[in-house]
Amino acid sequence: MDQNREKIMELATRLYDLDAEVYRCLGSSLGRVYTGRRDDCIESLAALMSGGRQTYMLRSELALVGNMARTIPDKASYVRVMAQYDQILKEIQALPDTFGKVDIVDKDRVQLNWIDLKNRFSENDHLIICIGRTQGCAGTDIGFALADALKINFYDTEIFSSVRKRLESEQDNAPDSIGSDVYPFLNPNPPQGHPTLPQLMANFNRYHGLLREDAVFFNESDLICNMAKKEDFVVMGRCADVVLANNRIPHISVFITAPFELRVQRIMETHGLDRKRASRLLRQLDRRRSSYYHFYTGRKWGDPVNYDLCLNSACYGIEKSVELIARMINQQIDPPAQA
Repeated sequence: MDQNREKIMELATRLYDLDAEVYRCLGSSLGRVYTGRRDDCIESLAALMSGGRQTYMLRSELALVGNMARTIPDKASYVRVMAQYDQILKEIQALPDTFGKVDIVDKDRVQLNWIDLKNRFSENDHLIICIGRTQGCAGTDIGFALADALKINFYDTEIFSSVRKRLESEQDNAPDSIGSDVYPFLNPNPPQGHPTLPQLMANFNRYHGLLREDAVFFNESDLICNMAKKEDFVVMGRCADVVLANNRIPHISVFITAPFELRVQRIMETHGLDRKRASRLLRQLDRRRSSYYHFYTGRKWGDPVNYDLCLNSACYGIEKSVELIARMINQQIDPPAQA
């Protein structure tokens, strides 16, 4: 018998005897997991401990023994039995082929996404929380309240739009390198609403020949990455989670949603719409966000595999959702001020 086989047989025997001890302490058949012949049960346990696809059965049997042991009424017996159980469990988990040895970790993503901030972020990294959300789930309110609670900056679509307009205004006010002196054939007074050739060329140069929507996305992506090097912040949407991941910038990604009917009710109250118009608006905006996310990332919007945390805001409300996210990232927030 090799050393590993000998160890497995020893553990199987100890587990069988522990199950019998639990039964004796409880004085009930409910405390007995292994009811067959001793030798047969030990051989069966040894086979499960040797690995294979049925190790889930070993986990279930261990759980049953532990569950019953925790009901032992006598305190001294409880302490003694649970100490034996914990030791057996620890030794079984240390075996090379038992349950839990095949982890479910994406090694590329785990470097960016890890709940323990000490492991995820270095001392030179900033805390960045990316929030995706369905319309009407109060996701933006949660993001804003979270940023306020953590005393960090907050960015949403409107803020990015304002920043982009200021940047474009600065570019528009810069001297044109292309003018009517270069293109004397250009109509100096084009029809109202039609851009002049210098304006067309300026836009072409500004967006490098891209569609405006694509240029906006890439400009915002650059802006997000640049900000990530300078400050902590919460960012709403903008595919920021994928943008940062592609640039190997540590961050936390959260997706917030709520049941459709509750979101409809909230939109009715906040926008003064009837149910039909509120439902139509929700579906339209959700489709728009989903298409935008998929177009620029190739990923499915709202798919849990793309996020660290998926949150049903209806289960917690705004304040408790903020508290839950803050707790997940090991951050303490100040309690709300008392009126």
